[in-house]
Amino acid sequence: MENLKEKQLNSQEIYSGKVFRVTHDEVELANDYKSFRDVVHHNGGVVIVAEKDNKILMVQQYRYATKQALYELPAGKLDKQGEDVLSAAKRELEEETGYNAQNWESLGYIWTSPGFCSEKLYLFKASNLTFRGQHLDEGEILNYLSIEKDKVFNMIKTGEINDAKTICALMRAYKI
Repeated sequence: MENLKEKQLNSQEIYSGKVFRVTHDEVELANDYKSFRDVVHHNGGVVIVAEKDNKILMVQQYRYATKQALYELPAGKLDKQGEDVLSAAKRELEEETGYNAQNWESLGYIWTSPGFCSEKLYLFKASNLTFRGQHLDEGEILNYLSIEKDKVFNMIKTGEINDAKTICALMRAYKI
């Protein structure tokens, strides 16, 4: 394992924004070769698989980078580094769908794009849901949907759902 480590020699921040920052890092590999890594630093986020009456709560949201509306599970970013991930999951589920949950199960985490990005998404399964009322963030526009579980998995098979975090969380939640 030691032969896989890379040592940071120096780092230069080349961009800092609201959601992430980017650094250009010089690294030394285990074989003493020097190289560079451009890294997107992100606080991370949460993804929630919430099921009620054999239906999965989903959202459909336009994603500018893809130039299309995608079907996704409710999700959101951590407001700050070190924010309690379960609190963030509870907040995001209620904001996007209007539901809160009595039962929460951690499904672990995933790295979204570890070749260049530090974004770590924490996955949760929520159950015993109660509707409280949706309250989206300012500037957030999405459609809330409740879709039969079998149909959601068919949408993955047919390529109608292509969002990686959604597919990963569903696979973990239903042990597929």
